[in-house]
Amino acid sequence: MSIHIVALGSECPGGVGPGEEAMGQGQLQGGLLWSYLGHGAMAGGPEESSLSNPAFMEYTSHVFGDVTVVVQDCPSWDLLDSDWASVRSVLEQADILVIKYSINDKLAFQQVRNGYAPRLRPLLRHWGVPVILVAVGARLNDEGPPCTCPLCASDWSSCVPHSEGLQLSRDLGATYLELPSLNHVFVGRYFGSVLEYFMIQCLKQKAKERPEKRRGNKMNEPHPPHLEQPARLPPIRVEESSFSKDLQWLLERGIQFADVAFYSGDSGKELGWGHAAVLCAVSPYFRQLLLGPKARERPISRCACRGDGRGDGRGDGGPPSLLSTWDGGLGMEDGSRPDGHLAGRLSRLVVKDPLLCLCLWETLMFLYRGAWEWEHLQEAVGEKLKNSLAVAQLMDRIRSFLGRDKGPRDTPNARPPQLGPQSLVNLFNSPLYSDVIFMVQGSVLPAHRAVLVARCDVMAAMFSGKYAEARSRVVPIHGVSSDTFLSFLEYLYTDTCCPASVLQAMAVLVCAEMYQVKRLQHLCEVCVCAYLQSMPSRELASTGISVIRLLRRAKCHNAEQLYVWLLHFIANNYLIFSHKPDFLELSEEEREQVERLRWPSRGYLQELSEYQQRRRKLKKSRCLVM
Repeated sequence: MSIHIVALGSECPGGVGPGEEAMGQGQLQGGLLWSYLGHGAMAGGPEESSLSNPAFMEYTSHVFGDVTVVVQDCPSWDLLDSDWASVRSVLEQADILVIKYSINDKLAFQQVRNGYAPRLRPLLRHWGVPVILVAVGARLNDEGPPCTCPLCASDWSSCVPHSEGLQLSRDLGATYLELPSLNHVFVGRYFGSVLEYFMIQCLKQKAKERPEKRRGNKMNEPHPPHLEQPARLPPIRVEESSFSKDLQWLLERGIQFADVAFYSGDSGKELGWGHAAVLCAVSPYFRQLLLGPKARERPISRCACRGDGRGDGRGDGGPPSLLSTWDGGLGMEDGSRPDGHLAGRLSRLVVKDPLLCLCLWETLMFLYRGAWEWEHLQEAVGEKLKNSLAVAQLMDRIRSFLGRDKGPRDTPNARPPQLGPQSLVNLFNSPLYSDVIFMVQGSVLPAHRAVLVARCDVMAAMFSGKYAEARSRVVPIHGVSSDTFLSFLEYLYTDTCCPASVLQAMAVLVCAEMYQVKRLQHLCEVCVCAYLQSMPSRELASTGISVIRLLRRAKCHNAEQLYVWLLHFIANNYLIFSHKPDFLELSEEEREQVERLRWPSRGYLQELSEYQQRRRKLKKSRCLVM
């Protein structure tokens, strides 16, 4: 008896690229399966292999005394793209499949997880081949020796985390192993024990099937019909994030909702406008400056970071005094407030630093776009100042806006952590500088008009036009639950959406369609598809969620991508949904499309019925002979 093992992937970082040699003798002897088989393994050239494709290296050995093990090893995943038919023919003959990857090659792992694993998953489930997923290598820790702890996250940026490898094994239905090295302890004790278990199970199964195969050959036993794989579900396309562009628009054109004015400390000339909510969310410096105690008796100049009288321009370890502010308690700034803005507090900031005066617009644009485009900021400032020393000084002062001064160990290009779309996360559901309150089912949800106007066109029209909401601080919301509207606001502030269930995702989708936020609508479509696709067939058959009604809601609320996806999903699970009462709610056109795409097809079911009838007749004839 023999056992056929197929190995895919490379345990070495970098793997085998396109056009490179498949596998040399030296690489072969240092591989995982060769290390397990030991000195008894014999490698054969491509001409000795039963395959015509030389990408597979075949070698044999003997285990358990007289059992022959045939291994076909392919370290390059590119073969699945160039010659899929050849790979599939090899996998059909496999008794055990071993998938290898290097822990220190995260890019190759992501290609396997996102590109090749979805193609292998349905085949492996259909054939029932046991799969072993092996991660080889030790995670490196910069501050100490190699770390093999599954919870160590010190090098997740370059190495494959334990959780991602475990999740891939669950998707493939595989047994997951991590081997820090290919020495005899890890290969023989851990990998060898698992492989030998599956080999023993394979030998037992072959021993049971051998007599049946002999009788079947003599009696011309019929072959079962071939079941094709279900059609691929259509992808849901999501637009790229417009978070930075939205806040850039707010700075350029959202003067109607501005509540901070900047003036030159030398000439008193107006330099620009800003929004306190955005500035306080991004910069601790502005938060300290704008939220300090206000003197109401008279408009006096006050520096929030004023020193203790020693004239060093710093106080209590804070950033240098770059700006000063005084209140408009006597209403002197209200006259220059933009038209249409609600009456309220307007802060006026005096820019005391001459370099910051010259580059205030570039600095504000950098802060509004999430404080992460450092190269673009340095280039824009350099074009305006034409002086490298002045550019370096200004960049240090901008670092102080973000709550970090340049320390003695910092390099000249040292930068604070990037914020990006998470720059407004501290404003979400916070009363800090809130100028509007939404009343939703008795819940009070504070918000900021500037953020809402920048992120949502419907909100911009509602707060900018001649509507009651434009002049009212309290805005009631009807037809939406408080949890759903809170999730909607969370997307506007953080650019992310994480509904807890299918029904919650559909509710947020309806709210996004109501306020015409297309990207949020598409994100909710992705969430609905992910939740449904993760359900096993048994749970899908017994769940109380009506997929047909989800289809109706998707069509009603213009979720075209989700509508098409659900039609294909119903067709791929036809035997489950066709027996449910709400299947009759499909229109005639929808039912025709589902019948056309149904899996398994009518032709296959007819062939299966004929095959079962022939099997029954064959069993009866065997009984008569006996």
